[in-house]
Amino acid sequence: MTDQGTRTAARPDAAGVVERDRPGAGERLRDGLERIWRPAALLVACFAAWWAVTALDLVEDYLVPSPGATLELLGDKAGYISHHGWVTTYETLLGFLIAVVVGVAAAVVMVYSATVERTLYPILLFAQVIPKIAIAPLFVVWLGFGIGPKIIVAVLIAFFPVVISMVAGLKAVDPEMIELSATMGAGPLDTFAKIRLPASLPHLFSGLKVAVTLAVTGAVVGEFVGSNEGLGYVILQANGNLDTPMLFAGLLVMSAIGVVLFAVVEIAEKLLLPWHASRRGGAVTTAY
Repeated sequence: MTDQGTRTAARPDAAGVVERDRPGAGERLRDGLERIWRPAALLVACFAAWWAVTALDLVEDYLVPSPGATLELLGDKAGYISHHGWVTTYETLLGFLIAVVVGVAAAVVMVYSATVERTLYPILLFAQVIPKIAIAPLFVVWLGFGIGPKIIVAVLIAFFPVVISMVAGLKAVDPEMIELSATMGAGPLDTFAKIRLPASLPHLFSGLKVAVTLAVTGAVVGEFVGSNEGLGYVILQANGNLDTPMLFAGLLVMSAIGVVLFAVVEIAEKLLLPWHASRRGGAVTTAY
């Protein structure tokens, strides 16, 4: 038996269930190329447009440097930029991890206590709409120019997506599953560990992918306000000196950090949730 919508074979087992084989290496490669060629083509087109604008002298060099000048500076100042890039990455990761731990804990408490949810949710919403760059100077005044203000801003920006996605995931569990587990003698802890938590993970990872990119923004915002290290510091210095190649280089490295961290979270999702990833292209079972 074959399925017209897939290239893999489908075989019924003794129980009358069809299992389609996992795609081979060639098919996975084709699927991967299918997913990346469009964004790669768009990226190439953007770089081509950037090169054309500078090559045709449509703008002054001090306003928009050429891709060649930017890449040359990245090579010449690799040590300088990598040092500040690692500082921003460290601040981002620490802020993101704190946001995940606190956000997941807050979401669990809110789901299990309606009183806490009614009390805490409006405060979280109010805190989210406040521009973080407006309150970042307060953290510098309170905590100085160290790493603390950067981490706090990263936590504040990344916290909200984690809480919202986790709450949505915990509430998305089928009530009949909860009732069934209760009739089978499962306690609240067992129900949470074996039903609610696994069911909420796809929602949580959706929020984590948003939060990790926002954490980069939070760390850089903290560096804008007061710092002598990090990509935010590099960008501010380059802006003050009209050093646009360095400014563009800092922006490129900052974007690369966000993309890499997003990819790491996505890989972790595929490794930790194989049952969820299978619905997007792995082994599929259907009734025969």
